[in-house]
Amino acid sequence: MMTQYLAIKAEHPRDLVFYRMGDFYELFYDDAKRAADVLDITLTARGKSNGEPIPMAGVPYHAAEGYLARLVKAGISVAIAEQIGDPATSKGPVDRAVVRVVTPGTLSDEALLDERTDKLLLAVSQRGEQYGIAHLDLSSGRFRVLELSGDEALSGELQRLAPAETLYCDTIGHTAITSRPGSRAQPEWEFDSESARRALNAQFQTHDLQGFGCDGLDLAIGAAGCLLQYVKDTQRSSLPHIRSLSHESREASVILDAATRRNLEIDVNMAGGDSNTIYSVLDKCVTAMGSRLLRRWLHRPLTDIATLEARQDAIGALCTNYHYEPVRASLKPIGDMERILTRVALRSARPRDLSRLLSSLAALPPLRAELGHCEARRLDELGTLANDYPNLVELLHRAIIDNPPVVIREGGVIADGYDEELDELRKLSTGAADYLLEIERREREATGISTLKVGYNRVHGYYIEIGRAQSEKAPTEYIRRQTLKNAERFITPELKAFEDKALSSKSRALAREKALYDALLETLNEHLAALQDTAAAVSEIDVLTCLAERADNLGLCRPQFCEETVFEVSQGRHLVVEQVLEEPFIANDTLLDASRRMLLITGPNMGGKSTYMRQNAVIALLAHIGSYVPASATKLAPLDRIFTRIGSSDDLASGRSTFMVEMTETANILHNATPRSLVLMDEVGRGTSTFDGLSLAWAAAVELAQKVQAFTLFATHYFELTALPELCPTMANVHLDATEHQDHVVFLHHIQEGPANRSFGLQVAKLAGIPTPVLQAASEKLQELEDARPAEGGSVVVTATAAQAKKTASPQVDLFSAPAPHPVVDELEALDVDNLSPRQALETLYALKGKL
Repeated sequence: MMTQYLAIKAEHPRDLVFYRMGDFYELFYDDAKRAADVLDITLTARGKSNGEPIPMAGVPYHAAEGYLARLVKAGISVAIAEQIGDPATSKGPVDRAVVRVVTPGTLSDEALLDERTDKLLLAVSQRGEQYGIAHLDLSSGRFRVLELSGDEALSGELQRLAPAETLYCDTIGHTAITSRPGSRAQPEWEFDSESARRALNAQFQTHDLQGFGCDGLDLAIGAAGCLLQYVKDTQRSSLPHIRSLSHESREASVILDAATRRNLEIDVNMAGGDSNTIYSVLDKCVTAMGSRLLRRWLHRPLTDIATLEARQDAIGALCTNYHYEPVRASLKPIGDMERILTRVALRSARPRDLSRLLSSLAALPPLRAELGHCEARRLDELGTLANDYPNLVELLHRAIIDNPPVVIREGGVIADGYDEELDELRKLSTGAADYLLEIERREREATGISTLKVGYNRVHGYYIEIGRAQSEKAPTEYIRRQTLKNAERFITPELKAFEDKALSSKSRALAREKALYDALLETLNEHLAALQDTAAAVSEIDVLTCLAERADNLGLCRPQFCEETVFEVSQGRHLVVEQVLEEPFIANDTLLDASRRMLLITGPNMGGKSTYMRQNAVIALLAHIGSYVPASATKLAPLDRIFTRIGSSDDLASGRSTFMVEMTETANILHNATPRSLVLMDEVGRGTSTFDGLSLAWAAAVELAQKVQAFTLFATHYFELTALPELCPTMANVHLDATEHQDHVVFLHHIQEGPANRSFGLQVAKLAGIPTPVLQAASEKLQELEDARPAEGGSVVVTATAAQAKKTASPQVDLFSAPAPHPVVDELEALDVDNLSPRQALETLYALKGKL
């Protein structure tokens, strides 16, 4: 048996091998040690190898899913080896083979998946600065490819997709890929584009890939071929639910880099959790597949105005007369059709999957009827796709009992009356109880033993049981079958003949039921493509209905897209912040247009600058998924990118300081922003010395306003920058004000035109709990510095360039310039030390010291 195990393990060196032995999956050697550590199960030993005990650990077969879920969550793949031979005919150990490899990116089992999160498998190939990416959601069959250029774009896509498992060509050395949890290096030949084309055409039964719009994407096609072969190797089955390949064009979406996704807290907050995010506030979807689609929309906002306006029309129609309420009610019986259909395609669907599919299909006619009351073109299209399936509903209703067991293994799934042969076999089995009672009555009368019982168990079959005290009275034709502590069990020729007949009918009934169940899956697979389209339509209906409910209950408005160069928001709010505040949120206006490209935002710490900036980015993001937005009115030109440079953090793993991270993000914005981009810049230059930081912030602001010409919100504490609008007409000053009341600072959170005149830094420090003596010392130093400053208002006024600001204070030491000559140095260099007497040397030394 160990020879058989080691042969299987040699084929799966990187995976844990679950080796089926009876009612357990066993693990041996290093696999056993690793599993015992991760799963907290007992490590034992069995037999010996080279004189050493063989480590062994195991998990019960019926509870394997829970253990698999924990292993997959830890990023560990598992090869499941099942018995494939017949124990009755096998000589030696029953043949076993790996029937499936469970990996973090190839999950389809309900117990292993988070119902509201996609689990993606991703493959990436590289040629110079170009990357080809393919990603697949096996649980739905969604298969996508894209190509991009540059490490920054790669990081943004990895942040967007957040793959559970990544396959990469072994020639790639990029740490953003190789260091990801669940990363696997694959040989370069698996990314060959010609082999990939043949494999993909065979999968989709096509002549070429032109119909999918990705025929020229050699890098991405190579990655897709590697990914497809990997899935086939792990699933050990055909993949009929993977029906097409889609090209994700970056130009078709509003591009968000990794920093922007992190700063906007789309579905993960800054602490790494999922609370108080845009997704957590918006997600009121009824179905799990709707929630997953909403998350994908948020991470890939679109630039196609026709699509966005069609979604807005649908939301508006659903809001009219609260139509979203009955539509949401009709969605409640619908289960996770996407993932159920995948399990149907992989022949791993369980009886309860089919029961949920039945309730889902039966709910489609009422859903379509409710959509008929809404006048919106997109809802009409989705209603058509969410087709009725009366024949399948009738078939499943007849075939599956109302509350089926979890698995088909023990039978009892197919309803009575569905199949005559199955009904006859079941009658033989169910009639056994009456027959046994009759035998028991006759044998008691014949033997005179009143305690005689006729029973059955799965190990020994049917038996006649007599207590130990009366076992001497057993007739001679009784054949002893089993001896217990207090009883003897016997068999008779009559009972043995009945046992053969009854057990044969039971096994035949179970075999028949499994065959009928498999035939049911085959019938469903004949309608797989249409059913998948229906599931996709229901998902979108759910998301649109959710956004309608949110628009109504959160007071959101429909944004207006226009061709003008404008980003105008009236009474804008931050979607997330207003949900956690106990007091009312202070709404603010924003106006950016061709003559007003940049707002220089000043004001105190804690005054709300970051919230104000982010709320505008969130409004732009929501507008580009087709949602209503938190404002009283919004008018904007379509954007191509959203950038955020907010907050400070280092990247110790890559050896980058806080300032280095800040400058890297700033450089990315300056290189890639366009006049159609929205840029948020918060406190640029604060990570270095005052004049260096001021100069960099000054130059970056001028570059963004004059050359890049992006819509920019630029928050700063450098009051010197408030002079920039005098030089750059497309800049404007705004500020968030605060006031002092009884020695306390009161933040007004209201945006006003013009620059701020105070920062209230000491007052905020007091709120933070800085000790009073420190505050007093800081106040004295502040007064000293203010008295020394030459400009009015307590700040240095810069009227031309940042270099002029430098003249108002002592020059800063420059590490990279040569020091100015000093007369003492000149005198030392001219000194003839060898011809000095000791007294002269001492006098010279005193003289030089005096000059210093």
